Amino acid sequence: MKTQRKGVDFSTGRRGAVLPSPKGKTRITIRIDTDILDWFREEVNRAGGGNYQTLMNDALRQYVEERHEDLEETLRRVLREELARRRGPRG
Repeated sequence: MKTQRKGVDFSTGRRGAVLPSPKGKTRITIRIDTDILDWFREEVNRAGGGNYQTLMNDALRQYVEERHEDLEETLRRVLREELARRRGPRG
């Protein structure tokens, strides 16, 4: 076990993040493939700076929003597909 440095009192210290996350954000730990992380970092550098985490969040948000389909549209699409399959080929 490591020994405590002399003159430093950690008795009132707390574990965890030093700064709270902003409202609407959640602090997580994930594993990202190195090549993917490098790509995001390079993109930020090419753009002249910024935050690769923001770029990753924006990419994920765009992916989710582009694939979002409301319930009514989904039901109509599935019903059309199923009805077409039941009717068989038209000729």
